[in-house]
Amino acid sequence: MIKIVVGSKNPVKISAARTAICDVLSLKEVECVGINAPSNVSEQPMNTEETKFGAINRVQYCQQHSQADFYIALEGGVDQFEYGPATFAFVAIANQKQMSIGRSCNLPLPPVIYQALKNGEELGHVMDRFFNTDNVKQKQGAIGLLTNGIATRESVYRQAIILAMAPFIHPELYTQ
Repeated sequence: MIKIVVGSKNPVKISAARTAICDVLSLKEVECVGINAPSNVSEQPMNTEETKFGAINRVQYCQQHSQADFYIALEGGVDQFEYGPATFAFVAIANQKQMSIGRSCNLPLPPVIYQALKNGEELGHVMDRFFNTDNVKQKQGAIGLLTNGIATRESVYRQAIILAMAPFIHPELYTQ
């Protein structure tokens, strides 16, 4: 059985990793465990580079502290783009031979929510306050709240993981 270590205990990230790897490798089941892997970045990354490094730091920690076939780490962040503020996630996937970095799509953020983040709050807490929810980051996330459940944090993470798996699916094309 294939073992996956996810650099988080968040059930949304673990579930996204499990379903994405099962789909990519045409498996019915995998062993998928989460560990507390430090990002070594801010609690709420506020730019693209910091978010990317958070995912990389988490996946490297997983590699150093556990044995698995695949290591997966996701780091959510926000940034101000020319078209406005948005949230997104980076994914880092590694095995013993290679690492792949991917990224999710952007979710535009309302200015009032972005301002709260600039003031030092974390996105999950801000969303809980604005939508009167509890611990939404371990459920549908800001994505689910702002899309009325059409997309969720897990569905976006799952897609990002599948895309980042391309170098593992076709390694011959990525090592040329």
